[in-house]
Amino acid sequence: MGTNVADLLATAAATEPQRIALSEAATGRTVTWAALDDLADRVAEGLSSTGMVAGYRVMIAATNRIEFVATYFGVLRARMVAVPINPRSATGEIVRMLVDSGARMVVADPTTIGTVRTAVVGVREALEASGDEAATPPRVVGIGTPAEDGERTWDQLVSRTGDPVPGETDPESLAVLLYTSGTSGRPRAAMLSHRALRANIEQAAAVDPPMITGRDVVLGVLPLFHVYGLNAVLGQVVRQHGRLVLVDGFDPEGSLDIIEDEAISVLPVAPPVFAYWMQVPGLEERLGPVRRILSGSAPLSPELTEAFTERTGLAIHQGYGLTEAAPIVTSSLCSKVPHPRSVGAPLPGIEIRLADEHGAEPEEDDGGEIRIRGDNLFSGYWPDGVDGPDPDGWWSTGDVGYLDDNGDLFLVDRIKDLVIVSGFNVYPSEVEDVITELESVAQAAVIGVEDELTGEAVVAYVKPSGEVDAEQLVEQVRAHCASRLAGFKQPRTIHVTQDLPSTITGKVQKGRLRATERRRALGLLET
Repeated sequence: MGTNVADLLATAAATEPQRIALSEAATGRTVTWAALDDLADRVAEGLSSTGMVAGYRVMIAATNRIEFVATYFGVLRARMVAVPINPRSATGEIVRMLVDSGARMVVADPTTIGTVRTAVVGVREALEASGDEAATPPRVVGIGTPAEDGERTWDQLVSRTGDPVPGETDPESLAVLLYTSGTSGRPRAAMLSHRALRANIEQAAAVDPPMITGRDVVLGVLPLFHVYGLNAVLGQVVRQHGRLVLVDGFDPEGSLDIIEDEAISVLPVAPPVFAYWMQVPGLEERLGPVRRILSGSAPLSPELTEAFTERTGLAIHQGYGLTEAAPIVTSSLCSKVPHPRSVGAPLPGIEIRLADEHGAEPEEDDGGEIRIRGDNLFSGYWPDGVDGPDPDGWWSTGDVGYLDDNGDLFLVDRIKDLVIVSGFNVYPSEVEDVITELESVAQAAVIGVEDELTGEAVVAYVKPSGEVDAEQLVEQVRAHCASRLAGFKQPRTIHVTQDLPSTITGKVQKGRLRATERRRALGLLET
């Protein structure tokens, strides 16, 4: 089957060339496995014709669409490195990722082209200021949009060039950079090799009963820039030769219409989806074609799980995963006796162990930090592979959990302050840095609070630098965050305070802020 992830696409095209591989719910466009394979070839040839070579990074700033998938596999086939990003990223975020990754090209669609162009100008100005004459700003390829000076259109990129596509791929070579907050520091890119991506695809394929089969029609509402949508869903569909219905954005009623119209049989979704669906009248009748529901990327309330299953008759199979694990670590489909509060047992080929603060096995019934080992693990963080697995192959996740007698994993807490909003990581320090850019703000502290629809929501405590109107400051902070951060990172609630609880060394005591929010949620404090 080869070692390159794109070899899976070639196998699907050779096995079932005329079967529909992808369809777009919004446009009705479809593409067969043979046509998708050819399109990926054209992308690889087009990249090579521009002087791009193996190892160069290509940023993909696009929504869930056929061109995203073709670009992704074309980049991998050319032995280059795909850098998928959130298409709703703010300009400053894109600038930072372009500079950090050193991407030589950005593929954008009509929803992102304006932001990408502005970001490229920002990169150009940064390079000129640095005096690095050898560095060049990335080139832009626009999907469905006219090209400006120095740009290429998608049609120009995929026009047949005849340039040879590179041959064998080293399984340890870098395939994808995915930006994630991880468990510490500012957002940084996890380095996923072809070996790691292929391993997790095979590990998931070995689960019995299967998550996805070749006869399934799968809902592609999870964003492809996220590792869950990219490898757990797209990777599995390609491996099994199923069919993926691409959806850009989640709408409760609209998604149910798509499930009915397309006869969707497998629903891989994030936990917030269930709370929205539970508000829809007649939900149980509209899930008729569905045989399997898969939930991951964030914890799901056991109460909501039980209520949903009781109403619809459909079990929700939960899992635990991380970007650094490509991503699936556990699934309730692997459990001997599924438990509503568990995220399941490890996939075949993945080991889990728990460690206390000294690295030793915790005492019986005590939780410990979750450590994992398997071929699916990343190679460390870009660019130098720092903080990857240890010499024995174990990697510490930063999450705390415990294992029951059947080997099922139960999540307890997170060691660090990471906030997960609708399955996406938000690191408080990044939001705090943006807020304190305002001269009117002396200090900021950001925490996560429980939210019925998104799992968690971002809350900011802001200390003003002088005499200011509290309502006016809230609006300033909100507007500034909207211009600098993606929507899911922006604070839902902003509190202005003259005093942030701090330790003797000046560190904000976020535990006290979380306690304040819990009291507020219980109605013990004014909102």
